[in-house]
Amino acid sequence: MNTNHLRTNQISRIKLFGENYSRVAKSEITIAVILILIILWGWFGLYKQITVGHGVTGMRDNAVWGYFISNFIYFIGASYGGALVAAILYYFKIPWGRPVIRIAALMAFISGIIGPFFILLCIGRFDRLHYLIIYARVQSPITWDVMVISTYLVGISIFLYLLLIKDMAILANTDIIEKPKWKTKVYKWLSLGYTGEGKQEDIIDHSTQSVAFIIMPKIILAFAVLSWIFGMTLRPGWHSAIFGPNYIISSVATGVALIIILMWFYRKWYNLEEYITDLQFRKMSLILLILIGIFGYFTFSEYITIWYSSAQWEANLMEKLFTFSEFGWPFHLSNFFAIILPIVILFFRKWRTPNVVTSLSILIAVSMWVKRYLNVVPTLETTLLPIQDTRENYVSYSATWVEWALVLAGAATFILFMMMIPKLVNIIPIKERKDEK
Repeated sequence: MNTNHLRTNQISRIKLFGENYSRVAKSEITIAVILILIILWGWFGLYKQITVGHGVTGMRDNAVWGYFISNFIYFIGASYGGALVAAILYYFKIPWGRPVIRIAALMAFISGIIGPFFILLCIGRFDRLHYLIIYARVQSPITWDVMVISTYLVGISIFLYLLLIKDMAILANTDIIEKPKWKTKVYKWLSLGYTGEGKQEDIIDHSTQSVAFIIMPKIILAFAVLSWIFGMTLRPGWHSAIFGPNYIISSVATGVALIIILMWFYRKWYNLEEYITDLQFRKMSLILLILIGIFGYFTFSEYITIWYSSAQWEANLMEKLFTFSEFGWPFHLSNFFAIILPIVILFFRKWRTPNVVTSLSILIAVSMWVKRYLNVVPTLETTLLPIQDTRENYVSYSATWVEWALVLAGAATFILFMMMIPKLVNIIPIKERKDEK
């Protein structure tokens, strides 16, 4: 690709990228070492689980799910949410969203890869993993979930790759920054001979927009199938017509919160104030406010419906959630930090500043994970029939160090990859779309 005709703003972005990948601060090394140690701890926990068995976890006959499933629905939901935001911003050519699209797509891709691994951790016999394909039951929602997630990962990978291919070609041929030969070869290989001449640019732009259009309904379908796994199960808190919409809205809100956190981090760490401005934070905070408001309404509707029905099984679940000696503290705190506090603060325009919005996003991201845990464990501990002569740890769920190690390893993997990405690709696009120049 000929880089002699690059505009001034494109040259400045290339130089900024060169500074980012060549500069490695001591704090980055320290954080990376800590994250790697956490990941290694997780691998040791996985080794213990494989060699000893599921007995090293807190999952038993009654509470068959725990932190692993909570992490799965959290990461995959955030991935769907991030991909939906990226696809909408790109397809509708929203001007302020240009610096956000790539961050959202990268977040969606990384969390989409990490999430399904936690499903595998719930499988006791890895040597029978292929049975999921050979003996799959078409009538099972889990079978459809496997197919939906697989095709979704293909779609988001193609979308992300198309977003990067122009910049790969520029970085492969530019001499504005110095780079090792291996990196130049990788960029050339990934750019697939793209030169920007003739109709190549039109083809790339049209293909990216087409994929963005395709994955939007695909994401909604993926949301629906995953929520059906819970909603079609005769369990209190799950068997609800509103479970699916509630999960979709909360997951998109989680994805938006994670995008805002990454925007703030990249802006501060890599001096991107010129590209990721206060405007992006204000717009994203408005989206977050709307999503949290809808999520709050759905949550209130769900709880008041269960309470008013007075059905014994559902009433037992509500008692667990509201009793502070059981799940009361995480239940009330997660609702406060994920719903009430964000609505109160983001309602006022003067508080929609980058630091305030990011702080709220951190609270929302953590609280949403707690709500995923509350979606799973209290329901499983609420039995329809009384259980007699059973040890307490077989009725109630309590996570062990193995589960904590693997959960923290998943979070550490996500953070580590998001730290490494700016060293490999430019998170702020160098080459704009032809129709946005």
